[in-house]
Amino acid sequence: MKKVSQLFLQGLFAILPIAVTLAVLYWLGAVAESTLGEVIKWLLPSNWYWPGMGLIAGFVFIFAVGVLLNAYVFQRMASALGRLVEAIPIVKIIYNSVRDISKFASASDESSELKKAVVVQLVGEAKLIGFVTNKSISLGESTDLVAVYLPMSYQISGYTVMLPESQIEVLDMSVQDAMRIVLTAAMAGPKR
Repeated sequence: MKKVSQLFLQGLFAILPIAVTLAVLYWLGAVAESTLGEVIKWLLPSNWYWPGMGLIAGFVFIFAVGVLLNAYVFQRMASALGRLVEAIPIVKIIYNSVRDISKFASASDESSELKKAVVVQLVGEAKLIGFVTNKSISLGESTDLVAVYLPMSYQISGYTVMLPESQIEVLDMSVQDAMRIVLTAAMAGPKR
């Protein structure tokens, strides 16, 4: 019976990442289809609509927002909308957190200092993998500190520590590989 349980768990853990990924993608597609599909049904004659138009409209909408944000006028509008959202007490916490994580994750310049995976040495030989988020922090008398985010495994949380640059060591690996090691408690190493 123990062998059967072990084989079942092995199969479950093999299928689980794929199933969760497909479920999230399905949910996103269903939300786009139901929301934007209803708008399309309202705008177009009923015989012109076919299933999947809401999903396609979602992709087109996201692409169009990306293109428009490169125009100065739309950058100003997005900035004004951001300031408006930041004026709402509880909403601003969620908005700022998601915005900052999105900016960090979408930075396109791989050589940027803010796209570095680093090692922080703790007491003794213990080390933590972290990610540089700001290269010029001043705290009281201390200046020229580096902000390093130290995520926790399997969670969307962590610590941000301010350290002198001499106390961090830049890793020779991509941010994605370092993040994979951290978030899986080193059970999934970097891709070779």
